[in-house]
Amino acid sequence: MIIRGDVLEAERRIRGYVRRTPLLRGGTAAAPLWFKCEFLQHTGVFKARGAFNRILAARERGELDPKIGVVAASGGNAGLANAYAAAVLGVPATVFVPETAPRVKVERLLGYKATVRQVGAEYAEAYAAAMQYVETSGALFCHAYDQLEIAAGAGTLAEEIFQDEPGIDTIVVAVGGGGLFAGVAAAAGGRARVVAVEPFNIPTLHAALEAGHPVDVPVSGIAADSLGARRVGEIAFSMASRVPPVSVLVDDAAIVSARSQLWSEYRIPAEYGAAAALAALTSGAYAPGKDERVAVIVCGANTDVRTL
Repeated sequence: MIIRGDVLEAERRIRGYVRRTPLLRGGTAAAPLWFKCEFLQHTGVFKARGAFNRILAARERGELDPKIGVVAASGGNAGLANAYAAAVLGVPATVFVPETAPRVKVERLLGYKATVRQVGAEYAEAYAAAMQYVETSGALFCHAYDQLEIAAGAGTLAEEIFQDEPGIDTIVVAVGGGGLFAGVAAAAGGRARVVAVEPFNIPTLHAALEAGHPVDVPVSGIAADSLGARRVGEIAFSMASRVPPVSVLVDDAAIVSARSQLWSEYRIPAEYGAAAALAALTSGAYAPGKDERVAVIVCGANTDVRTL
């Protein structure tokens, strides 16, 4: 279980390594929105927060061998974050990604001097290969979402939201494996509701809540490269069981439309997974109440800008 104290400890630990991203007001005068611009984070995604927290905490405990370094499995974004954090901290990084990972993400991984290994068609296969590598190499494993330090690091962005706009009632967050959701829920507990948004094609948290435990779901659709976990993490499910979020599903058409709106109205170059959060509002899957103050996390921008 993750608690707010874990998030506050992460905030202390990663200060100076991550950017404090802006909270920008959008929407209309009658229905304002606030966008947490985490797409401006190092590597273009919120995951740098958890990566630094995980590696720094392991170094503090003496668990990190600086010659062997770290290993991650990722659809792309977690790999980018861990490769960047490892490069800043001066340790090697090996990243396992699916063969379907977007070329733009693979090229950036190589730019951070990571060793990239492409395995399988989806995240679950890359993860299995990464775990085998951990057993043989002794590298520090940095999970894409289901480690306490990873989730706590992600939750630091919610602390920034409340510091910048204390009156926020609701935080809307896209869910893949659930690390960001878990961190946000821990930070927001008692202060704001959390709306957990998933594509119909990858309803990991939604399916787990219906089943009463995490279950495997098929992975497909336009946001699969960043929200493509086969099942929600245990930490996220534990958080959702303790304080149930508002769980909503959106289709690919709504995600495409929301992404287009982010670019045309705000010049925000969101990836499809990041646009899923706004899609909950633009599609009507979540309808805020009168005077409800809503913050939408735009969590990543690692996308092919030619498709905007």
